[in-house]
Amino acid sequence: EPAAAPVFAALGDPTRLGLLRRLSSEGPLSITRLSEGTGVTRQAITRHLDALESVGLVRDVRQGRERVFSLERKRLEIAQQYLAHVGAQWDAAAARLKAFVERDE
Repeated sequence: EPAAAPVFAALGDPTRLGLLRRLSSEGPLSITRLSEGTGVTRQAITRHLDALESVGLVRDVRQGRERVFSLERKRLEIAQQYLAHVGAQWDAAAARLKAFVERDE
């Protein structure tokens, strides 16, 4: 659980979510391409990508003078598994509450 907190903190920003969405749908992209049409400076995009990289959600490789970023699906899968676990706990709690309420009727 403690390892999941930084991932969810990084995902708490709309710009970062948008970057992940683009990397997921379009594949590896340069900072220049990721900046296009966002209204956000390349420097700000770089900071957001660095934050995502620091928690393992993206990785970069140098291609000439540019950094090209790609999605780290394994880290997203770990976050998804954590959410599934929490969701299952909520489902179980709701089922217990329902059984309790129906038993007293």
